[in-house]
Amino acid sequence: MRALVTAFDPFGGESINASFEAVQRLPQQAGALNIATAVLSTSYARSLSALEEAIARVKPEIVLCVGQAGERAALCMERVAVNLQDAEIADNDGARPIDQPVVAGGPAAYLATLPVRAAVAALRAQALPTQISMSAGTFVCNHVFYGLMHIAATGPLRYRAGFLHVPPARSMAPEDVARAIVIVLQASADPEAKVEGERQK
Repeated sequence: MRALVTAFDPFGGESINASFEAVQRLPQQAGALNIATAVLSTSYARSLSALEEAIARVKPEIVLCVGQAGERAALCMERVAVNLQDAEIADNDGARPIDQPVVAGGPAAYLATLPVRAAVAALRAQALPTQISMSAGTFVCNHVFYGLMHIAATGPLRYRAGFLHVPPARSMAPEDVARAIVIVLQASADPEAKVEGERQK
C-alpha cells in the first residue's frame, strides 16, 4: 500500500517547520506501507499544484498532509476542511487573502476520509498527546486540507485523505511526531477502520 505524506516549509519568519522536521525522519517502509513524501510551500498560490503533482506521481491509497500549529501542544487530527481563505499573516509569497474561497463554487466543507477516531485512539495508546480538532483554521494548512479533499472528491484516484496538525518542535520532538505519523498511516491502512466521511462526487 502506498502512502503520501506532505509537510510545509518554514513560514512566518521561523527557521524551521515541525512538520518538515518530522516528515524528513519518516522511514520509506513501515510494514506493508511504502511511504513517499513531499514538501509544500506555505503558499496559497503554489501549494495545491505541488500537492496534485505529488499525488499523480505516487498514486497513493492514503494521503496525509501535515502542518505545524504553533499554538497547539498536542497532535490534532483534523475532521473538517472549510472552503475559506482568511489569513491573519501573509504566506511565503506575501499573499494575505481575506474572505476568499479555496475553490470557487466548491462545497462549504469536506470531512476527512481517514479513520480519525481510530487514529486518535492508536496515538493515545502510545502515550502521545492527541485530540480531534474541528477546525484547521483558515491559513495555508486549511487551504491544503480543503484542496486535498476536493482533489479526492473530483479526481480519478481513490484514496483516504486527511490532515494532521503537529505542535512546534520546542513542544514535541520531531522523532515523536514522525512516530505519530507512522501510527496514523497504519491506522488508516486498516480496511476495517471507520472513516469520517464518504467520497464525495
